[in-house]
Amino acid sequence: MSMKSVSPATGQVLQEYATLEDAGLEAILERAVSTQKGFAVLPVSHRAEWLSAAADRLYARREELARLMTAEMGKTFASALAEVDKCGWVCRYYAENGASFLAEEVVESGARESRVRYEPLGVVLAIMPWNFPLWQVFRFAAPALIAGNAGLLKHASNVPGCSLAIESVFAEAGFPPGAFQSLLIPAARAEALVTDSRIAAVTLTGSEPAGRAVARAAGQYLKKSVLELGGSDPFIVLADADIEDAVETAVQARIINNGQSCIAAKRFIVSEDIAEAFETRFIGRMDALTTGDPMDPDTDVGPLATEAIRAELHEQVTASVAAGARLRVGGVLPTGPGYFYPPTVLTDVPLRCPAAVDELFGPVAPVFRVGSAAEALDLANATDFGLGAAVWTRDKELVTLFVERLQAGSVFVNGMVASDPRLPFGGIKRSGYGRELGVFGLREFLNVKTVWIGD
Repeated sequence: MSMKSVSPATGQVLQEYATLEDAGLEAILERAVSTQKGFAVLPVSHRAEWLSAAADRLYARREELARLMTAEMGKTFASALAEVDKCGWVCRYYAENGASFLAEEVVESGARESRVRYEPLGVVLAIMPWNFPLWQVFRFAAPALIAGNAGLLKHASNVPGCSLAIESVFAEAGFPPGAFQSLLIPAARAEALVTDSRIAAVTLTGSEPAGRAVARAAGQYLKKSVLELGGSDPFIVLADADIEDAVETAVQARIINNGQSCIAAKRFIVSEDIAEAFETRFIGRMDALTTGDPMDPDTDVGPLATEAIRAELHEQVTASVAAGARLRVGGVLPTGPGYFYPPTVLTDVPLRCPAAVDELFGPVAPVFRVGSAAEALDLANATDFGLGAAVWTRDKELVTLFVERLQAGSVFVNGMVASDPRLPFGGIKRSGYGRELGVFGLREFLNVKTVWIGD
């Protein structure tokens, strides 16, 4: 069997990769277990040196890795370069802070001595998506490795080259063989792998059906799991907002990664008082974006990752228009090679149509008008998802209200929702559970051990 890397810009096969046979997978599992036992008892400073070296390797291979991401999944080259840089940042962050995050903590109790230790769980399986081929992996791997866990990566089937490149970065950085390994296997084998006794825990970023399958398998075998699933993030613009700043940020928040990001703004909720002005500016900016070759520095929006993703997105747009949404720009399926889709804006969106209730994974922006801040809050929370949310207002009382009442893992005020190595990242409701990044992400795959010593 094999995996094919296909260019989203041309539809042409880039390269074919052989998948692992059973014997090869078994050897990788045994190597991971064996390596992790010694890896875990090394001083944190050793692992920090390797993680810092991984950052060096990322920066040294910056253009090569960015080109690979652009070729395999279609993100613009500029955004791919930024993604490599962010991966280097997360490696540096945990290399510099890992020792303090993992330090034992003394706790006063009735014992002569009591403290809390943080110990790795073992081998962690990461099932990762294609949309941020490096960042999604490094934000798991950096904290997992600094803590002394070993990592196994089952990457998305359309980015096999990126998967192998990540493994090579850690190997070049000096990590022991087996500390981080890539698995070129289909999704069905990954789900079965969750139940293997040598896998201590699993983390998945991906679709809701994939999350349910992994959670079911992990739960059956009582294994720790972290899930980061979809989102339908609201971008709320209240009457007192700076419209120009809000529009500029709204465009970037919708088209980031060609619109294929879990935390991209998905629903634009705008106060009726400023809706006309916001929509006019927003539609104009979306219409002015350039769609095309992701390697061209003048391109704003590259292709979607696969033909199936584009077909589903267009079906959602078509169904929403049929339900009464007003198509203001875009929405026409392009002809020619590649999986391109134009930046699209819908207004007068009915609350029951796909644009209102589904996750739109592409550069499509539904705009909703509301009569009050209370109505905006209710509409923002009227979703089964709860990943991120942004609100634009200069009213301090409204800031407090939305920070406290928005049902999301992250709330950003007067800014675009983004992940940051220093801050916990994750969702609630059907967006998943658990956290990545920050000290909270580090401790997801640790045994928080209580030590109690009497007289």
